[in-house]
Amino acid sequence: MEAVIAVVALLFVLFLALGAYATVKVVGAAKRGVDRTLTQARRTVEDHTLRAKALAQPGPAGEIAQLRLKLRTAMRATQDTLGAGAAEDESLKESLALFERLSAHGHELDAELKRLESEPDRAALARLLPALRERTERITKSADSLRWAARDRARRFADDDLDALSAQIDMEAGALRHWTAASDTPSAPPPWPKTPAADGPTGSQTWSEATRPPASEEPARPAITSPGPHAVHPWQKHTRPETTT
Repeated sequence: MEAVIAVVALLFVLFLALGAYATVKVVGAAKRGVDRTLTQARRTVEDHTLRAKALAQPGPAGEIAQLRLKLRTAMRATQDTLGAGAAEDESLKESLALFERLSAHGHELDAELKRLESEPDRAALARLLPALRERTERITKSADSLRWAARDRARRFADDDLDALSAQIDMEAGALRHWTAASDTPSAPPPWPKTPAADGPTGSQTWSEATRPPASEEPARPAITSPGPHAVHPWQKHTRPETTT
């Protein structure tokens, strides 16, 4: 009885532990999903705000917004491309590590540009723009180079696989056409059995006549002969000749 109670208690504790673990996993997954949604929503709002500022604010302030938008767009596109390709291509992991180092410079520049958006001294801001523009160009150019190299690599692999597949299909198609040509060759019909020549004047012969034996091979039938003298038995009486008197 005590063993049964211990087993039941152990199962109950095990079920509680599994339930707690499943709850933690579900809550963690939900939290990560909410965080991703909030991050994506915040990025979308910031991008729309930067586009509005770039169009509505002329001068250095509008150019600062344009630089931020250009930097964020290039870095995000490169991150997505390398992240998706690294899961299938091990060689892109080194490129992804280089991008992480580049991202540190990009985040630093983005933070600096964001602070300069509220700079009231337009003259000082105009003096800083050439250097900020050059830094933005260098970072975005490096990000674009990594992104396009990863895309070219993926496209090259796809082209090689397609070439190999096309070659295999051509070989199979050739084999099928060869088989079809061989099967389309007409075969000679089997010869009919020869029949013996007919004895009639027209040379025609029917199936029943072909099976009839020739006349020379037919057995000779005995000719009809006159009956010979009958034997006279002793109990038969002879007829007396009639006499005339």
